[in-house]
Amino acid sequence: MVVKEYKSNAYPELTRILNFHPVVNNNPRKLTIDQITKYNELGYLSKIDIFTKEEAESIKINFDSLSQKAKAKGHNSYAINGWHNTLPMLYKIISDSRISDVMQDLLGENLICWASHFFCKEPYSKETVAWHQDISYWPMSESKTITVWLAIDDVDESNASMKVIPKSHLHGQINFNKSEESEKNVLDQSINNPEDYGSSPVSINLKAGQIEVHSDLLIHGSGANNSNKRRTGLTMRFIQPEVIPFNGWGGSSILTRGVNTYQHWKIIEPPTVEYIPDRK
Repeated sequence: MVVKEYKSNAYPELTRILNFHPVVNNNPRKLTIDQITKYNELGYLSKIDIFTKEEAESIKINFDSLSQKAKAKGHNSYAINGWHNTLPMLYKIISDSRISDVMQDLLGENLICWASHFFCKEPYSKETVAWHQDISYWPMSESKTITVWLAIDDVDESNASMKVIPKSHLHGQINFNKSEESEKNVLDQSINNPEDYGSSPVSINLKAGQIEVHSDLLIHGSGANNSNKRRTGLTMRFIQPEVIPFNGWGGSSILTRGVNTYQHWKIIEPPTVEYIPDRK
């Protein structure tokens, strides 16, 4: 795999190794061998049951309350980003052993969650998420982060479910354009002609409490929510401790299983009191 250079307005120029690392696991605890083979081939897995219907309803109620508190302090529906160090309920979700079981099958016995983000598309929201690869936003090497996308609401095509380009993770980092300011793109990157790098888009339809997982190299995105149904998901980013963060990244991380073998990541203590910051 060719070592590529990553350039960004936000970070200095970095040289990183960005290639897909196939999972080798002949004795998974949660997933099946067929699922691991599918993840290696397609770059994602979907409709993995994690939380019961009752647990999912409780998570939804907690998010509804959190959303109202955040809006009262000036935040919008996409601003609840990286709050796992101040929200006990979010820390608890991330640390759930059922999620760690899935991640251990894909990443190994030592697991760190270094980021979390609620993506909430309100009814009739015009915001879109353009085609992109997660790794293009993150100054780290190597490319080994796996995103867990937990459905807070039921999600399907009618309320803007995420779409993925299967097999696009096999191409390394793909060139992208900066999005125009006039676009309703939540992110600032966009990949043209994504189907050139894989097969046709697949919609990730989930019931509340289910998760989807994908490689940081998989192309994905979502359209506007033209329905009267909210669409909320929680992303959690998991890595192996040996991944190296640059430019001061690596703080506010959660060790969900095993040990922090390389000390690149600052592990936080579980928060005990909910704290919602004022919008800056």
